[in-house]
Amino acid sequence: MITKTFFAALALTGALAAPAFAQDGKSKSDAEKTKTTADGMTTKTKMADDGKMKVKGKSDAGDKMKAKTKPRQGDAMGGSMSTTTTSTSTSGVMVGGAMMTPDKDIVDNAVGSADHTTLVAAVKAAGLVETLKGSGPFTVFAPSNSAFDKLPAGTVNSLVTPEMKPTLTKILTYHVVPGRLTADQLSNGQVLTTVEGEQLTVMKSGSSVMLKDAKGGMATVTIPNVISSNGVTHVIDTVLMPAK
Repeated sequence: MITKTFFAALALTGALAAPAFAQDGKSKSDAEKTKTTADGMTTKTKMADDGKMKVKGKSDAGDKMKAKTKPRQGDAMGGSMSTTTTSTSTSGVMVGGAMMTPDKDIVDNAVGSADHTTLVAAVKAAGLVETLKGSGPFTVFAPSNSAFDKLPAGTVNSLVTPEMKPTLTKILTYHVVPGRLTADQLSNGQVLTTVEGEQLTVMKSGSSVMLKDAKGGMATVTIPNVISSNGVTHVIDTVLMPAK
């Protein structure tokens, strides 16, 4: 998704603004080539006489990208560019305005998402932070803030109270499946046994993945395959409910 162009955009920004980056990193150039190192990204840029530009980038984490740009027809040098990018690897997935990266665990990635503040608060209230920071691996179906907003008014405020901790824990662990299951490993009709003990049923059509809970409720995976160091998270648009 967005991540396929993230490093390309970062590298192009560095390439087109090399003097500014030079204050924080290292750069060297000749008549047509520029090499810039800043913010953990090394970028090599080659400019041709006709205005075409080739950019290669590599981060300290080993992520690589390649990009080519050329002036749009009729534009002068330095004008608007059209860009074609290809990425040989990606650093993560953008969720809630933050980049979720494989070097962080499930919890550390989740706390960066502006779309999962309710879930993070619930995980803390249930005392599940250390569990989900464990070695796992886990597959987590993570309801967004808007998913919690679908619940009856007052439900979330009630669930995070100390006396409701057992119920909250039951609901949250119903969203966790042992093992690391990416979207391509889920199949239509597949039954998943959750950490809570009850089951979820996968309903899949093409690349679309939905989950049916024990009460017949349905949730759609809106962002799949958010890889963390101890598992994988799939963002869903509805809170799943166990039968009991």
